[in-house]
Formats: sequence, structure tokens, C-alpha cells
Amino acid sequence: MRPFEKTKHISKCLELAILLEASANKPGNVNRTTSFKNTRYEHFLASAVAISSSFEYAAERGVLVSRGEIHVRNVGLGRIIGDCTANVNAWQHGGNTLLGTAILLSPIAVAAGMTPVEKNFFKIPKLRENVKLTVESTTPEDAVDAYQAIRIANPGGLGTVPELDIKNTDSVNKIHKEKISLYQIFKIASKYDTVCYEWVNNYPITFDIAYPSFIEQIKKDNDLNMAIVHLFLKILAEYPDTLITRKTSIRKAREVSSMAKEALKLGGLETSRGKKSILELNHKLRKSDNLWNPGTTADITTAALALSILSGYRP
Repeated sequence: MRPFEKTKHISKCLELAILLEASANKPGNVNRTTSFKNTRYEHFLASAVAISSSFEYAAERGVLVSRGEIHVRNVGLGRIIGDCTANVNAWQHGGNTLLGTAILLSPIAVAAGMTPVEKNFFKIPKLRENVKLTVESTTPEDAVDAYQAIRIANPGGLGTVPELDIKNTDSVNKIHKEKISLYQIFKIASKYDTVCYEWVNNYPITFDIAYPSFIEQIKKDNDLNMAIVHLFLKILAEYPDTLITRKTSIRKAREVSSMAKEALKLGGLETSRGKKSILELNHKLRKSDNLWNPGTTADITTAALALSILSGYRP
């Protein structure tokens, strides 16, 4: 596969992952039939298309690293995340649709560019090695660019933190002065944000739990919607959603996780009792005026789908 074809291929894989995740009938999230007040399904479709050029560029940077033409520290991961945010905002008016997804998928796009392709597919272990190298090689410039991207996206529940708060203008000066990398900042944030936790721990939920769970489920039933919904519920059941935590409390997030666990215990979409339980969960999440939206869970679900598609899954 020629470099141009490879980078296009990677961006298509990640774009498809976003489209499939957004289209599944997951409880508490926007999908084909249900919207939030100001964010609808078409906003996610537009975002998926808009962000693909940023992923293609990220893959191009990874290809340059693999050729030895640039060092991995010079990939510009923070700028890539910033470009993702700018492109998404330019193409839709539904607010922050993909910030967490952009943060998770941008290193995967770079790493895929660095990873050899075998019959149009990527070997997941090697891809994971390159993801680790990519995030650990980030710079203070990446941190500043990512801060700007997060401010533009303005994610829900963004409160204040005691160290390097994103709303504090002095944070950028401190980043420059103390040469704090984006990886180091996300290490601090990993205590209260699962997306950042994934970054600094080499994506343990995505690679070790979510990706193999999806592959197992899709092989079992060959029902894409069911596989995505069950994957979403599995992640939510085991990891309280940190977007819900930021907007409400850890107690509420754990309550939602307990309901997701119960829905799976009852069979999920495979049984009438499971379906009823999912409907009840969906109703409860939507009654909260978007405060109980499991957005972080959706981001990790998308990342797992991206790995599946990069490694060969096709709907």
C-alpha cells in the first residue's frame, strides 16, 4: 500500500468507527432516532466527515516518523487535536460532539501511520506499541495546543482543578516555563478523567477489554447494533462515566453503572427482560436534561471500533 493510500485508508477506518458508534441505539446518547436539545444525529455525521482530514494528516505524520524523516516528538499531536476541534466546529452547530473521541483517536491515527500494513490490516500489538510511543513523546507545545482545543470545544462539566486548570490563563505560562508535556498533564488529569487515564496507561480499557469484547460479540451474533450496544453497556458497567461524574457526582455515575450491569445481566438486547431494562436505563438517563449522558463511554466505544476496523472488521 502506497503512503497516500495508507493515510486515506486510516482516516476512512476512523471515520467509519465514529459513524457506526453514533448510529447504534445506545441508551442515553444521541442516535438515529433520539436527539438532545441542541445536538442531533446529523451533527455527529457532519463531525465524522469533518474530522477525517485531521486523521489523515495525523497518519501522514506517522508515516514520516516510520521513514525517519521526523522524530516522533515533532508529530504535533496537540495541533492535530486542535485541528480536529476546529474542523468539527466549522462543519456543524451541535456543540462539542467529538472532543474525547479526537483525543483518543488522534494518537491511534499517528500510530497507524507508523505501523506496517499487512493485506490492508494492522497488527494490534504493534499498533499499541506505537500509540504508547506517540503519547509519551508529546511536548509542552502539544500541551498548549491541546488546551486551546479544549477551550474551543468547551466540554460539559468542565470545572476547576487545583493544578494546571485549563481555565486559568497562568497555566499556559507554567507549561512553557516548566516544560510540561501533554502526557504529563494528562497524567494529572487521569485521576478524574477516563480519556486521560487511557492515554497515560496505554489504553487498557480500549485494547484489553473493549476491543476483544466487540470482536467476540460480533462473531457470536453478527448483529452490529447489538454488538455496539453491549460493548457500550459493558464499558459503562465496569467504569463509571467520568462525564457524568463531572456534571453530577461519582455517586450518580456509579448508579448508572449499576443499571448498565443489571441490563447486561438480564441478557441485554438478546432477551425481553434485558431490552426492558435498557429502555428503563435510557429513560432515566434522558430525564436528566443531558446531565447523565455517558459521553466518555461513547468515546471509548468509538476507539474500540476503530481498532476493530483497522484490524480487519467490516460491517
